[in-house]
Amino acid sequence: MAILKLEDGTIYTQLADISRELSSLNIQLNYWSVGEDPQLRQLLVQESLNLEEKERVLAALDTYFEQLKQTDGYQSRDLIALHPGIPNLDEMLAKFDRIHTHADDEVRYIVDGEGIFGFVRPDGSQVELTVQPEEYINVPAGTEHWFYLTTARRVKAVRYFIDTAGWVPQYTEKEIRFRQSAIA
Repeated sequence: MAILKLEDGTIYTQLADISRELSSLNIQLNYWSVGEDPQLRQLLVQESLNLEEKERVLAALDTYFEQLKQTDGYQSRDLIALHPGIPNLDEMLAKFDRIHTHADDEVRYIVDGEGIFGFVRPDGSQVELTVQPEEYINVPAGTEHWFYLTTARRVKAVRYFIDTAGWVPQYTEKEIRFRQSAIA
């Protein structure tokens, strides 16, 4: 269940409330089931996956990719698995923990773990959204945002791309004024 926290401390957990609060940014947030396949579920709880295991996860979830290809022109996808055992994890994440935009939509399907997306709304206020397993998020191109991991420091996410070149961060140099350490 996604959790949206506003600067004034208000917390929303209902999809309708979160969607209303993020409507000015046109962010899409949905629930997508990973299903009940025990082999897939076993792969999702492993801390790290080799390339073959990643491909098995992607293949098991490709009905969503096929839909995105047909409706929105997505061309590729991959699976990223971040966890504390990855060398230089902090350095890798640092480039996304500053306010930035992308030339293309940032589309993620969280299949395990969780991460926090922060957003700058048109009125200048900042909010943070904790995205959890089986949640799909589409952050439109040009949306000012940042990303970091919760204190659990692990996430597996399917990333969908129209063109990977459009996913390079363009920093706005705005300051992050609001940050939650994590919501328990």
